[in-house]
Amino acid sequence: MLIPKGALVVSCQARADNPLHGPVYMSAMAQAAEAGGAGGIRANGEADVAAIRAVTRLPIIGIAKVWDDRFPVYITPGFAQAAQVAGAGADVVGIDATPRPRNGEPVERLIGRIRSELGREVFADIATLEEGRAACAAGATYVATTLAGYTEETAARKTDGPDLELLSAMTTQGSLAIQSAQSFERMRAIREQELEFMKVVTEISSELKINSLLQKVMDEATRMLNAERSTLFLNDEKTNELWSEVGQGLESMQIRLPNHLGN
Repeated sequence: MLIPKGALVVSCQARADNPLHGPVYMSAMAQAAEAGGAGGIRANGEADVAAIRAVTRLPIIGIAKVWDDRFPVYITPGFAQAAQVAGAGADVVGIDATPRPRNGEPVERLIGRIRSELGREVFADIATLEEGRAACAAGATYVATTLAGYTEETAARKTDGPDLELLSAMTTQGSLAIQSAQSFERMRAIREQELEFMKVVTEISSELKINSLLQKVMDEATRMLNAERSTLFLNDEKTNELWSEVGQGLESMQIRLPNHLGN
């Protein structure tokens, strides 16, 4: 993740009818945001993204707003707009990740193309918990409640501020997803260890000569423990000594230790 957890992302955007509209003012706002401690910038349009990229090394979430009376989706509706802001210097591409009609490919395909073809992380603007889940499943790195209350489905519950209920549900869901992923990773690691152990057992079972057998055991133990070398000591009851039967790096040298010094 390019944007660290807890970082403040500042939106540097101005509509065309705003006196601050344009790359000069937006790049200045981005510089001021960085000086104030921002951890990232969100900017609209190829020109603004390029101007901001020239004055800051902060991660930039680039979006491209394209209004079309035929479609409700206007925040980076298609791959062409994503490619433009990525080419201008955006580290992350922000998109409308709702399933509403758009002048572009479906959300899942768009996220996949941004990740695979542009090599960029995806910032998904959503309005419902289900949309957040779908965006994550499709490969979005970040999910935000940006559009909560602004879609036909969620307009009835629009609040003056952010939808805190949705935000709480998303963070709970995210925590469960992380726990599930961690559990899966632990199970995968255990399974890999089991497969390695079975491989060692198979190789040992096929070996009849004791010296070759012990050498295989030591080789595998050294590899699985990520050690530089290892030595197998046997107990000589007649002399009360421990002696090195197999020792990596010892060549023909043999080490003998009195039993009481072997702890």
